[in-house]
Amino acid sequence: MRSKIAALACGVLFSLVSLPMLAMAQATPLPPGTSLNDDASSQASPLDGVESDIAAKKYDKARGLLDAYLSVHRTDARALFDRGYCDDAQGNAASAKSYYRKAIAADPKQFESRLALGLILAQERDPEAGKQLQAAATLEPNPPNTQAKAQALRALARVDRKSNPAVAKQALIDALRITPETPDDTLLAAEIAEASGDNDVAEQAYRRALKEAPESSAAMAGLSHLLLQEKKYSQAEPLIHSALTRDPDDPALNAQYAALLAAQGKPNQAVEALEKLHKLEPNDQGIARMLADGYAQAGDTQKADAAYAALLAATPNDPDLEAARGQVLIREGKYAEALDSLQKSVKIRNDNPDAWGGIAFAASKTHQPELTLQALTTRSKFATDSPATYFLRATANDSLHRKVQALEYYQLFLKSASGKFPDEEWQARQRIAVLQK
Repeated sequence: MRSKIAALACGVLFSLVSLPMLAMAQATPLPPGTSLNDDASSQASPLDGVESDIAAKKYDKARGLLDAYLSVHRTDARALFDRGYCDDAQGNAASAKSYYRKAIAADPKQFESRLALGLILAQERDPEAGKQLQAAATLEPNPPNTQAKAQALRALARVDRKSNPAVAKQALIDALRITPETPDDTLLAAEIAEASGDNDVAEQAYRRALKEAPESSAAMAGLSHLLLQEKKYSQAEPLIHSALTRDPDDPALNAQYAALLAAQGKPNQAVEALEKLHKLEPNDQGIARMLADGYAQAGDTQKADAAYAALLAATPNDPDLEAARGQVLIREGKYAEALDSLQKSVKIRNDNPDAWGGIAFAASKTHQPELTLQALTTRSKFATDSPATYFLRATANDSLHRKVQALEYYQLFLKSASGKFPDEEWQARQRIAVLQK
């Protein structure tokens, strides 16, 4: 549970420091004041007046004029972008996306629509965001606009920072070649380095980000997560406590605190932190899953079972949730229910050795030795045997009166157990004595 909480806390962290909610009316450069056609760039356009209204934030007036214009000029990319821009500026993302797509269809090389669409999709965490921002990064604003170009590159870097850190790194480098570095760039560089597995560089960047912006909760949470990942708990703890003193209700910091407590072997305190976090973010499924894991780690199987059941109701057919609930049901002694949940898990995804081990144990408890052995055979494809699996193999073969195999696995169990399982070791010795007669 400790590693899982830390991983999920990481997910919470990055959901909180993702691309800011930008008002497109300010984030996207205004449409070009001249025609997108180079041949006509020196000529006045009927859209010039409309764009003056947009610049003055007279969006309703501009929208009416654009609707009339587009009824005649349906494929004018510039007008389509302007029309999308009006809706974007007033928070109508669905309509804005539609017009931006029409503008791109009319002119695939129009930078402004690619950037604006990419930014909206990034806010919505739509995978297509990267495609649109990548396209924008290869194009040029019209008229030239260095800030807009850098914005596209930075947005691409942020979208790709976890899924494709190499692309993200190059995009950020390209942005810094044309515009000065900001504290946000330092934080982004740290996230990219961490995603690339370069923890030393990431730690240096996080520390520099904190030096530049000591009050940055995102930088504090990023560094804390990294230190937790490296098991540098003594370094992470004062950072997290300091940040929580300043901002006690910050979800990312509370997630980090729960991760720290779990890593320190304090499951009950971790649960308290997670319950607080769940109250702050009641609809966050990731946090609800962390809390369910926390209950399981703390030994509160009743609450853990209820929490996993609620999660499965919201997200049916999740193999990890089914497997986790199955393990809790085993601890509650509900072996038939556990078997059902674990078998659902491996039916969805069959490469979880813990789920197969759970099936073997539950099958043993429900007196199904053949199923026990089948589950252990499948488990062996993904993990090596342990004292527990040797014992299950031994007892299953013993139940099936396979004397030779039972003796072999009882002896392997005793050799590997080393006094850690006194009750089972006593039983194994008794059965070996009987089987050898």
